[in-house]
Amino acid sequence: MTTTEELVAQVNKILDDIGIDMDGLFETFDVPSISLRLRENLSLLQELEDDLSRRVGEATPSAGFSDRKSKDPHLQWIYRKKHNRVLALERLRAAITAHKMALALISANYTFFLGKKLLGVKELTRENVEKVRAVQNPIQLGRVEILPYLAYSGDVLRLLARESIAVREAFKLIKGKLREKGTVRTRGLRIEVEYWENNRLKKARLDLPADADIEMELRKRYGRRFRWRVLSFVKTRGVLINNHYTVDNLALAYAILDPEEGAKKLGLDLFRYYFLTSENERESLGLYPDMRLCIDCHYSIFDLPFADEPGFRTGHGSMLLIRKCEMEKALVGRRKDIANVPNHLLGGVLLYGMSEYSEEKVAEILGIPKDELVEAIKKFVISGLHRTLFAEAKKFEKFMPKSDKAKQFLALLQG
Repeated sequence: MTTTEELVAQVNKILDDIGIDMDGLFETFDVPSISLRLRENLSLLQELEDDLSRRVGEATPSAGFSDRKSKDPHLQWIYRKKHNRVLALERLRAAITAHKMALALISANYTFFLGKKLLGVKELTRENVEKVRAVQNPIQLGRVEILPYLAYSGDVLRLLARESIAVREAFKLIKGKLREKGTVRTRGLRIEVEYWENNRLKKARLDLPADADIEMELRKRYGRRFRWRVLSFVKTRGVLINNHYTVDNLALAYAILDPEEGAKKLGLDLFRYYFLTSENERESLGLYPDMRLCIDCHYSIFDLPFADEPGFRTGHGSMLLIRKCEMEKALVGRRKDIANVPNHLLGGVLLYGMSEYSEEKVAEILGIPKDELVEAIKKFVISGLHRTLFAEAKKFEKFMPKSDKAKQFLALLQG
């Protein structure tokens, strides 16, 4: 059995080799071959991570290593060994995150065929990979161009050190935007209640909305014999992405891709991601690990794509996303009325209804075909949901049926 130090050395050697191999693989940009290599690498790295994390635990680099007062060479050697172990584990986890993001990005943007047979990424093998054909999907999620720039070796800072000052400044800007804490709002209260039932004192804990009439709610549930106290406030989570490996990989990739416009491009890609997918899709896609499924506070990165528009106001992008998430919840149970409208077009319909944008502008922002968007808006109007979701439905009037017979038929459909 290898010692922990030998395992650390093995991990660093494997990650160095992966960094070299992946650079060469992207020169031809053969998507099936890249996908197979990523999957093989990921399987190996996850095995190493399981072994190393079991030995190292969840410790962080020790402060004692940098303590100048500690002159004992034996202590210094122990601290250095512990420090190197933790750094190797951190590097390994950053590399695993990069591989997962790359595979998710490929799966979201490409479909694989072996002849006429549809294949998944997991079905790629060394025997069939040369015969597999990758077809790019019409709707783009994320940005495929960042694939060569993710930190597959896990060594984010070493990769960054090779780049120009402009890239380093862009990296700091993007990372700062992604680590920015949104405006924290109190969403509810967590309450502990003591009440009497069958002559026995019982306790219960429950969550109530922040604006709820607490006494009235508790009286409905527990009668008059109760007492309560607030345990904590349920607040929105501060950061957009609660995973520093994801943040580092995104900041590095977009900074190298475009030092001047990288932050703006990332803001647009994240904005599109929320509008083109449903909450269930975001939970399973894995494009941005540990990113919030919905947002309910302001993040300045979503303003960057719209900052040059006339009449721009701070919070514009975030407000559109907040409303989109609220409408997703309002559509739960009613999706059957527009079952033939895919999620990416439904996002376009909602953006059209909640903003001042024309259908041309919406199609441009989200990267979807205008003619398909117009057809989706017409189906949305026929369902009658435009009157339910939007207080002002004038924008949809031009998509209403023109003939009297069509109007009568629509009236019958909508009851």
